[in-house]
Amino acid sequence: MTKIDIISDPICPWCYIGKTRLDRALEANPETNVVIEWHPFQLNPDMPSDGMDRREYLETKFGGKEGAIRVYSQIEQTAIETGLDINFAGIKRTPNTINAHRLIHWAGIEGKQNAVVDRLFKAYFKEGRDISDVSVLVRIASGVGMDGEAVRTLLASDADAEDIRNRDKHARQRGVTGVPCFIVADTYVVNGAQPIEMWDQAIKEISDKNKSH
Repeated sequence: MTKIDIISDPICPWCYIGKTRLDRALEANPETNVVIEWHPFQLNPDMPSDGMDRREYLETKFGGKEGAIRVYSQIEQTAIETGLDINFAGIKRTPNTINAHRLIHWAGIEGKQNAVVDRLFKAYFKEGRDISDVSVLVRIASGVGMDGEAVRTLLASDADAEDIRNRDKHARQRGVTGVPCFIVADTYVVNGAQPIEMWDQAIKEISDKNKSH
């Protein structure tokens, strides 16, 4: 059994691309025994709780309209090459992701993290949904077999919010400055949305190493 810890934010397009590429490599190597755990990182820890207009956010972040278009045209091209149909035009607001991270945390307790992360990415990047919205998160939780009403009650409280912020800070203190960041077998750090071929090779090496032990 090999563990891959993934530090990620569900509004990060490179995280979505990176997860998709890792998934493809794992599907191609079904004999490899890998367990994945997701960890929080907020790209925008100071984002207002109700988020902000996406165009305004991107133009501020990338130094104007041209900068935002340049960065996102590259992301869009990479997504298409990966086989992902991301509907960037459908995303109207950039949300605060603390609630989404809390849901990922609770999903981990029930062994449903990957399913929740998948649905968060799809809700945001394909359906243009506000993944800070409680009703959206409850629907995602219910869709993977979690108790939706229990999740609604938890989201109405501050449960685990401070823990998520502390884990985010801890990742930064360990040197994580961007996501996705993959930590393989608690030893190897892989940054960014790596090509499927890189993961394919890494997974084969992990598999061979496990067989030799």
